[in-house]
Amino acid sequence: MRLLLTSDTHLPTRARKVPPPLLDAMDRADVVLHAGDWTDTATLELFTARARRLVAVHGNNDGPELRARLPEIAHAELGGLRFTIVHETGPALGREERCAERFPSTDVLVFGHSHIPWDTTAPGGLRLLNPGSPTDRRRQPYRTYMTARADGGELTEVTLHRIEAAEAR
Repeated sequence: MRLLLTSDTHLPTRARKVPPPLLDAMDRADVVLHAGDWTDTATLELFTARARRLVAVHGNNDGPELRARLPEIAHAELGGLRFTIVHETGPALGREERCAERFPSTDVLVFGHSHIPWDTTAPGGLRLLNPGSPTDRRRQPYRTYMTARADGGELTEVTLHRIEAAEAR
């Protein structure tokens, strides 16, 4: 099962459109996981129409319409793994332990908010993934998203993809 992980699209405030590399990755994915901060319903509609399957949450910058349509926390079993998607996880210090305690029956936690790519494993095995942002790099060198494969209870091929400035416009 091919997965696309993204978050913090912030359209149209941080970019005018979804970057073409992210759209291409969406076309190849079996499941798209979006960890919130869409900021407009048009982007949600695009993802809903284009993704084979979308598992998504709202973020702190999403207004009432998006909050009415998307949960704060989403769960999905994909490729034999239990995924949880949430926008915010709090400060980086202590994140692994805090999230392992908060989500004890999760194998993979996908989160956003910071725009900082993150890939760690908590004691006990919880994998934490933040794909960064495909439209707003903030203090990061690149705009980013992730892809991965989930099959037979294993998460493999976790890859952080860079979006070059010319591709993000």
